Amino acid sequence: MARYTCLFTVAAPVGGVRQSLSETLESCNFDIIYETGDYLMAREVPGKVAFSKLVTVEVLIDKSTATERGIRMNFVIKNEELPLQIDNHCRQVFNAVNQAMAESRQWKLVEAVAG
Repeated sequence: MARYTCLFTVAAPVGGVRQSLSETLESCNFDIIYETGDYLMAREVPGKVAFSKLVTVEVLIDKSTATERGIRMNFVIKNEELPLQIDNHCRQVFNAVNQAMAESRQWKLVEAVAG
C-alpha cells in the first residue's frame, strides 16, 4: 500500500477552510465522500486508472490549535498500489495535491512538512 503524509499550516479563517479545502481537492479530480466538522475524506474519480490505483485523501483539520496565524491540516494520501517505483501513481497525485495546496488563492501557505 502506497501512503504519503503531509502537514500543512495555512493562514485562513477557520470557518472557510473546509469549503476551500473541498474546492481544492475537487480541482485535483477528487470526489468528497465523507465530511464532518474537522475531517474530510475524498476519493479520486474512477475511470483514468485501475481500481487498485485509485487514491484516497484523508484530511484532519486541527481546530483545537487554530490561531489567527494559522490552522493545521494533516493529510494522508494513500492507495492499494504497491510502491514498487519511486514515481508511482499515488506519489504523482500526492505531488499534485501538494502543489494545489501551495498555490491555492483561498489561503496563504505558512508551512508544509512532508512525511
